Amino acid sequence: MVKKLVMAQKRGETRALCLGVTMVVCAVITYYILVTTVLPLYQKSVWTQESKCHLIETNIRDQEELKGKKVPQYPCLWVNVSAAGRWAVLYHTEDTRDQNQQCSYIPGSVDNYQTARADVEKVRAKFQEQQVFYCFSAPRGNETSVLFQRLYGPQALLFSLFWPTFLLTGGLLIIAMVKSNQYLSILAAQK
Repeated sequence: MVKKLVMAQKRGETRALCLGVTMVVCAVITYYILVTTVLPLYQKSVWTQESKCHLIETNIRDQEELKGKKVPQYPCLWVNVSAAGRWAVLYHTEDTRDQNQQCSYIPGSVDNYQTARADVEKVRAKFQEQQVFYCFSAPRGNETSVLFQRLYGPQALLFSLFWPTFLLTGGLLIIAMVKSNQYLSILAAQK
């Protein structure tokens, strides 16, 4: 009877240790993926200074307006602002700037031209309604672009690191509890 109890306890301990080790390994793999994907994007984002932007002009660029240049197949919004005492082009996010430097805002659905045009006009109306708003600019003076919203800010980095940290902590706690339980059971058996 005593041997079966000890075997069941060992089997349970083994399973708990496997769970803890698996959680730690998954956390390490997730940290590796985040370090190779999210961290370079965070470091590449130079727009760290929050400042007030004053709207100068907004234009909807269509295919006809961009003759002679690489023409997008969708309407897009071009926004000029005054930020931190200098003229700048406003981009919605870092990805918008990387996708097309001729567009400040690219609509989400570019398959249907009329829907995309309506989306761009709605965003343009919001900008014209709110002439002063917060934006992110680069602390260096030579950057001529600002962002309306940062995708790769400190909050995004902390949010993406939350679950791997939770996994790592949970796995280490499980391993520590199993090892302390084994140590206490050895002490109890020796008495």
